[in-house]
Amino acid sequence: MDFRALAMGLAFAFIWASAFTSARIIVADAPPLTALALRFLISGLLGVGIALALGQSWRLTRAQWRATAIFGISQNGLYLGLNFVAMQTLEASMASIIASTMPLLVALFGWIVLGERVRPLGVLGLVVGFAGVALIMGTRITGGVDLYGLVLCIVAVFALTAATLSVRGASSGGNVLMIVGLQMLLGAAALGLAALVAGEAWEVTWSAKLIAAFAYTTLFPGLIATLIWFLLVRRIGAVRAATFHFLSPFFGVGIAALLLGERLGPWDVAGVAIIMAGILAVQLSKQARDVTAR
Repeated sequence: MDFRALAMGLAFAFIWASAFTSARIIVADAPPLTALALRFLISGLLGVGIALALGQSWRLTRAQWRATAIFGISQNGLYLGLNFVAMQTLEASMASIIASTMPLLVALFGWIVLGERVRPLGVLGLVVGFAGVALIMGTRITGGVDLYGLVLCIVAVFALTAATLSVRGASSGGNVLMIVGLQMLLGAAALGLAALVAGEAWEVTWSAKLIAAFAYTTLFPGLIATLIWFLLVRRIGAVRAATFHFLSPFFGVGIAALLLGERLGPWDVAGVAIIMAGILAVQLSKQARDVTAR
């Protein structure tokens, strides 16, 4: 792995994990679904506009349209929509920890449902990773975590897992920025409809903190992180790129503790370290399997 790929991976993991903290700031003062729909509308228009200026086309391949539709609705609409609603009552650190289990769930369901071979290191990683999640959840639940928000985050990560398993080759064929922008617009449409159906009231407590968090979320997690991910996958492949997810629990709880003052007890630290080890073992196992298959 070259230095550029390493820098891209670290940047993606940091920005992706920081989204939970900025989302927590937004939903404290704005309606979650409406705010997220507006964020995706702005990100999508920027992405499509820049893509057109670069000469990219929205004449995508069938596989690209399929990936765009699935991720636009499942990831941007369902996954992030549920997370935004959940973080009205759930801490950003807890939401980021649950979301970081996605690589573990992808490996688990790929093994159980799709019959993909998992090496012993991968099986060990799954056991260790989920043990870390159980450790954190056990301490948080006994400490009084909001169960409604917790359930929403769990449903959200399962939705993202299903979408990830159903899509292959989403970044192939070019037009990467156009794909990212169209995904955002589809997510905006789905979330806008959900906000209308839910009868979400437009009540906003304006502040400099809210504006800064919204601008950051729109540009960085909303557009730049997604673009980095697609480019990283094209550069080193999905399996090797996914290895950087092992840093997400560390960045997620660290940023939330630093900016939001969220509590970080010794069991949380131990659980995060265990989850990171489990994710890393699973991804290294996939890399070893990929090399062996060649």
